[in-house]
Amino acid sequence: MERRFFDLNIDVYVPGRWYLTDPTHLSGDEIDDIWRFSNGRPVELHERLRIPIYHPGKPLDFTTAGAGRTPILSERAASVFRALAPSDTQLFPVEVEGETEPYYLLNVARQIRCIDDAACEEVQFYTAEGVQAHRAGEYRSVSGLRIDKSKVGEARVFRLWGWHPPIIVDGEVKEALERTGIVGGRFDEA
Repeated sequence: MERRFFDLNIDVYVPGRWYLTDPTHLSGDEIDDIWRFSNGRPVELHERLRIPIYHPGKPLDFTTAGAGRTPILSERAASVFRALAPSDTQLFPVEVEGETEPYYLLNVARQIRCIDDAACEEVQFYTAEGVQAHRAGEYRSVSGLRIDKSKVGEARVFRLWGWHPPIIVDGEVKEALERTGIVGGRFDEA
């Protein structure tokens, strides 16, 4: 059976859901680079971070925090990544404002060049003449995302080269997350 892959995204339709803002140091000071947790590369983190609540509401098993879309997981969601994708991910304990339950920052530490341009609804690229010339050749927009599964190898969780927003999980990770009763995540086939 051919492996299936899914874009794990936030479910904005959870009634009364909370929204979190950018991670900070425990002191409340901003961290240097809020985007480092969305690049698909391993990171070093030597201190615990704090996740402030932007809009109070129902705690979720999966959500993203702030403009950098930093993935934040409950213990039960983190246990799936810990068990099924330890070489693809890093989990860092964080303090979510007002919560006593454990939460984790998920860093997807693998990036794969596998977007299937022809199978996507539409792809647009940055150009050397554009405002962000330093990103020439990278994706500016991807609609109807489809990946070339032949380029994935054994990866179970990864980010996409040139288009970092999606977190791609394989079907086994998706099913395991669904079995835990994950609240806050939505899966779209890629």
